[in-house]
Amino acid sequence: MIYLDENALIPQAKLTQYLLVKLTKNDKSGYLAQAGYTIDNWKQLEEKLRQQLSLPATLDHETNFGTIYKIEGVLKGANGINLNIATFWIIDRETKETKFVTLLPN
Repeated sequence: MIYLDENALIPQAKLTQYLLVKLTKNDKSGYLAQAGYTIDNWKQLEEKLRQQLSLPATLDHETNFGTIYKIEGVLKGANGINLNIATFWIIDRETKETKFVTLLPN
């Protein structure tokens, strides 16, 4: 089993300008809203995403930028509703830093 760095980078912009903003394509804000996550509590979402790092990761695929890993788990909702999710993380080929990429409903 592989466990990723619990100090992985989760860029604020990934949450406030991507996941929690309604997009015309690949929108995730509606899914996250079911669990009570909005732009107003993005820090709480960041904390819950970081908790996913305590779960085992599986190799998803290799890219020119690094190795993508997938973690399947439950996102505990701010409103008590939990969501089954898969989070994706990259270990950068050059810096070896672990970074959050995205999440998908699972």
